[in-house]
Amino acid sequence: MKFFKSVLTLSVLSLLGGCAGTVAKQDYTNYRNSKPASILVLPPVNHSPDIKATYGFLSTATKPLAEGGYYVFPVALVDQTFKENGLQNPAEMHDAPLNKLREIFGADAVLYITIESYGASYKVVSSDTVVTADARLIDAKTGALLWSGNATASSAESDNNSNLGLAGLLVKAIVKQVVSSAVDQGHDISKITSSRLLSPRPNGLLYGPRSPMYQSEK
Repeated sequence: MKFFKSVLTLSVLSLLGGCAGTVAKQDYTNYRNSKPASILVLPPVNHSPDIKATYGFLSTATKPLAEGGYYVFPVALVDQTFKENGLQNPAEMHDAPLNKLREIFGADAVLYITIESYGASYKVVSSDTVVTADARLIDAKTGALLWSGNATASSAESDNNSNLGLAGLLVKAIVKQVVSSAVDQGHDISKITSSRLLSPRPNGLLYGPRSPMYQSEK
């Protein structure tokens, strides 16, 4: 009996160890060698059904990067420059050659963002707004991957439904649906997702040269 208990214990520990090991540690070798000071943020490619996602998220991406110590090219000007040169949608912009991007903008690195979910998700007694995005930071000179990450945020994180009965939950869901159809709540949640995705943090972006924390990470 003890033998079987020991085998079971070892199996559980092995399984837990395997789960813990699935979170890959970020490799910053290329990042530290590149030392980017300026970042060109391309309009995100939108994989969600909400047409407001690209520019709703793009408008929130500059702040965490600038606060992290980087010069960020004005996103509205970048978008307009692409369109004036015949690239009308984010997918075409993401396919633009790196050497051309560096030639036109002079950026050290290019940030490619993909939006996986954006906007309201309706359920029977609830309505949550979720924004999920992936990002890759690429060296504009060499094409090397400097960093990649993903983040998500939801309006449900701040909801407190513990004191609401079924009727209260239904009323709250209806109100949230009406509000979300009238305004872009995804934009507000995008601020949280952008901060989680693009602010310097463990396994996230490093601090840029304009930050007093520059090169402070171990």
